[in-house]
Amino acid sequence: MAPTGSDRPETDFPRGVGAPATRALVAAGYTRLDQLAGVPATELAALHGVGPKALRVLAEALAERGTALG
Repeated sequence: MAPTGSDRPETDFPRGVGAPATRALVAAGYTRLDQLAGVPATELAALHGVGPKALRVLAEALAERGTALG
């Protein structure tokens, strides 16, 4: 069964972060973009579902807020 809008976790990740990456991040305990500041990109890339595109989108969004991945 496909998830409905109410089944999607509440996050403030940018729109370009796909559903698999969002699920992986939430499962790892991340629900807000600011929680990712300082987290090594290699740690996030190790999560199943987080690929190069998601990392790029997250890094760009963090840069707009004046912070970065670790």
